[in-house]
Amino acid sequence: MTANLSNLAAIDAAHHMHPFNKMTELNEKGARLIARGEGVYIFDGAGKKYLDAFAGLWCVNVGYGRTEITEAVSRQMQELPYYNTFFGTTTESATLLAQKVTEHAGQNINRVFFTNSGSEATDTWFRLARVYWKAQGKAEKVQVIARRNGYHGSTVAGASLGGMKLMHEQGNLPIEGIHHIGQPYWFAEGGDLSPEEFGLKMARELEAKIDELGEDKVAAFVAEPVQGAGGVIVPPSTYWPEIARICKARNILLIVDEVICGFGRLGQWFGHQHFGVEPDMAPIAKGLSSGYLPIGGVLISDRVADVLAQEEIHHGYTYSGHPVAASAALANLAILENEGLVDRVRDDIGPYFAKAWKSLEDHEVVGEAQVVGLMGGLQLSPDKATRRRYAKPDDAGVLVRNHCLENGLVMRATSDRMLASPPLVISHAQVDEMIEKLRGGLDHLREMRMG
Repeated sequence: MTANLSNLAAIDAAHHMHPFNKMTELNEKGARLIARGEGVYIFDGAGKKYLDAFAGLWCVNVGYGRTEITEAVSRQMQELPYYNTFFGTTTESATLLAQKVTEHAGQNINRVFFTNSGSEATDTWFRLARVYWKAQGKAEKVQVIARRNGYHGSTVAGASLGGMKLMHEQGNLPIEGIHHIGQPYWFAEGGDLSPEEFGLKMARELEAKIDELGEDKVAAFVAEPVQGAGGVIVPPSTYWPEIARICKARNILLIVDEVICGFGRLGQWFGHQHFGVEPDMAPIAKGLSSGYLPIGGVLISDRVADVLAQEEIHHGYTYSGHPVAASAALANLAILENEGLVDRVRDDIGPYFAKAWKSLEDHEVVGEAQVVGLMGGLQLSPDKATRRRYAKPDDAGVLVRNHCLENGLVMRATSDRMLASPPLVISHAQVDEMIEKLRGGLDHLREMRMG
C-alpha cells in the first residue's frame, strides 16, 4: 500500500464521485478499498479475504491475477500504446480481435464495431438500427421497444432503453422514440398462469406494442437473454422463441444484449445461442476482456452489415479498438478457449452450481432459485406457497447481502432477489463455500422475522 487506509478514505470522500451511490451516506461509512485479487477471491486494504461471487461486476470471467493478460498488455504498451481506427487505419490486435470474436458468434455474424463499454455499445446499435432502415428508404422506422426492468447501461440512450424507473426520474428519460413492454418475471407477475403460459403472454406484448405504434414505425426490439441487473430473471422456455418469431414476422430488428450473458456465462459463447435465437445486432463488453481493460462492441449480422457497408457511418470513438484493450481481450479469449471454460460451464461447473443453487429452495425464506450456466437469481419470500413478497423488499435483500459481506462473500441484491455470477474458473469447493455463506445470510433474514 502506498498510503494508509485512513488517508485513502479521506481522499476518496473528498474527491471521488462513485457511480450509483448517495455520496453523503457513502462518505459516512467510507468506501471499502479493494487492494488485490487472486482467482475467485479479492482482498480489501486490511487484508480481509472475500469470495467474489459476482465476478467484479459480472465481468471477471477468467478470474483475477491472470498473467497471460497482463503480459499481453505490457507487450502491446511497449510496441504501440495507442492508435485510432479512423481514417482507414487499423492495428494488428484490433483486427485479430474482430476475427476472433466473430468466430464464436454464429455463421451469420461476421462484423463487429468496437466501443469502450456496454453503454457505448448500446448507443452504437441504437444509431445503427436507424441508419439501417433509412438506408433502405424506411426513415420512419425509428421507434425502439425495450422491457420494463431491463438494463442497457447508463448513458442517455442506455438509461432510456433500460426500464429502470429510478434512472428515468433523473434526466427526463426516456428520450423520444423509446417504449417499454412487460418483463417475463413469473414469480412476481405470473398470477395463476403457468410459466409457459406467462412466457407467451409477455412475448405477445411485443406484438401488441408493434400494432399500437405501427409496424412501419418500429426499428427494433432489445432485451437481455437473462435480465441481469433486474434480478437474474430467467424467462420461461416459451418466451424467446415467440419473441424471435414476432420480430421476423413483423420485420423489426432483434437486438440481444450480450453485455452480461456473453463469453461463456450461460455455458455457450453467447446467450442468444443458449436460447436458440439469431440477433441482428448484439452489444458486448464485460467478459470480452474479463474486465481487465475497458472494451466493448456491437456484433452485427450480415443482413445489417451488408446494408451499412454502403453508407458512410458518422459514428465512432477515439478509443474504438484500442490496441492495448484489444490485446487484453485477445489474451482473455485465448484463456477461455485453451482452458475450455465455456464447455466447463455447460458440462461441469454449471450443472454443479445449478444443483447447489437449487438446493437453497428448501430454505423457508426462499421463494424460487433460478439458474442458468453460472448465473443465479434467488427470490426471497416470507411465504413461498403464495409467492408473497416482503413488505420492504429492498430491506430484505440488503440484509442478506450485508450479512454475506461481513462473512467474506460478495453478493448482489436487487430488491428482494439475491444475484450471483461467479468467475467461470470457480471450483466445486468454492461453490460449496459460497452456498454455505449464503445460507448463513438467509438464516439471518429468517431470524430477523421480517414480514
